[in-house]
Amino acid sequence: MKDSVYGLLKAKYLVDQGSMRNWRFIVFLILVAILMIANSHNYEQKIYRISALESEVKELRAEFVDRRSELMELKMESTVSAKMEEREIFPSSVPPKKIEVVKPNDKNIWQKLWE
Repeated sequence: MKDSVYGLLKAKYLVDQGSMRNWRFIVFLILVAILMIANSHNYEQKIYRISALESEVKELRAEFVDRRSELMELKMESTVSAKMEEREIFPSSVPPKKIEVVKPNDKNIWQKLWE
């Protein structure tokens, strides 16, 4: 047991005759560790990007609601009439009337013959 601990501390497994197999495994473990670190880094970057986009969407949605309420206020008849009074254009006291255009019926050949 004492020899195995000393052999491990002195890294004899890296310089013995079968050490090439150990080196391959160590290089494999290093590559796997690098891939895991890169993958977690990429994942964290995506999480930060998603949270930034979500906050931007919330901000844009709030701005949209604000603009929509401003538009609704501008479209109100009282607001339009107040802005037109500045230009000395006043609303009519007589309500508008609907004009209907009636299209005359074209007579077919038989109706023209019987006239």
